[in-house]
Amino acid sequence: MHAHHPATEDPAFAQRLRDLARLRRVRDRIDREYARPLDVEALARGVHMSAGHLSRQFRQTYGESPYAYLMTRRIERAMALLRRGDLTVTDVCFAVGCQSLGTFSTRFTELVGEPPSAYRARHTPDTPEPPPCLTKQATRPIRNREARTGTPPLA
Repeated sequence: MHAHHPATEDPAFAQRLRDLARLRRVRDRIDREYARPLDVEALARGVHMSAGHLSRQFRQTYGESPYAYLMTRRIERAMALLRRGDLTVTDVCFAVGCQSLGTFSTRFTELVGEPPSAYRARHTPDTPEPPPCLTKQATRPIRNREARTGTPPLA
């Protein structure tokens, strides 16, 4: 005698399990591809759900919309990049996949409690190491020759 599985008796339960698997795929995709241009429509298409259904189910399961989860991921990554101190806020915004600096700054401020520029300033030392490309440029022989011509520095 086989034990009865609830999934075989309850189509709604079976559907819920399928949805959960899809939602997990969406969440994994956001974790992996947060820096790519993702939107709810694209995420929903990827798992053959409607955008509305995906949003409702995702929020019910994870407590926030797919978009909010995506933005949280992007902001977490942005915090790490800003702490490095070698990228501007704008560079970081686009590096984590945000298209709008305004949206990025607003969301960052909501989640972190201070604007990205303030966060960056607080976490990078006052005298950051210049990026290697700038160091190379400054030590090119032609630069040193120009510096020795005796022209006064620009005020």
